[in-house]
Amino acid sequence: MSEVVIRRYIRDYLVNNGPARLLAGRLDELGVGFFPLVDHVTVRTLNVDRRAAEFLEMGFAYDAAIGVLEFDDWWAKVYRRPGLPAVFIDQAYDGERGATSLIPAWVRAFGDQVLHHVALRVEDIEVGVARMKALGVAFPDEIIGEAGTDLRQIFTRPEMKDGQPFTVLELIERHRGYAGFLPPQADGLMKSSV
Repeated sequence: MSEVVIRRYIRDYLVNNGPARLLAGRLDELGVGFFPLVDHVTVRTLNVDRRAAEFLEMGFAYDAAIGVLEFDDWWAKVYRRPGLPAVFIDQAYDGERGATSLIPAWVRAFGDQVLHHVALRVEDIEVGVARMKALGVAFPDEIIGEAGTDLRQIFTRPEMKDGQPFTVLELIERHRGYAGFLPPQADGLMKSSV
């Protein structure tokens, strides 16, 4: 049942994200499909613990090894279930600390029942970016993370909905079994999604 729900979220995301839809079509042509490459999905919300309930009911568990990921004006928790992509759920801090976060306005515009982004794992992020650019996909920023490090990431240019940035596609390169999310990089990606 949980795989069906995650696949539904991803299917709905593909309807709203052109670069992801382009890549999914090409992967379908090769017989690979989009789902096996998904590293994680991200849900924006106003209340992480309340929003996580759906995933906990499906057998996901809070990743206590990572713990709460804290940033200047927002924070997140990661939930995992073997065989499925990780679920990254983020929210702004309450009060003044979260006043500059992009998350509340995004949630007010789009709700918290859709994915903000899907991260696809790639072997070589420079090659992935170059090939996707050749297909017309735009990347507004540089790759975050140095070559040879455990984690490197980049977002596509946001898809717009009602004049506002809506979804992005993330390419992610991981090494040496690293399954975490480095705070400076996650924060840098957040800022690039405007």
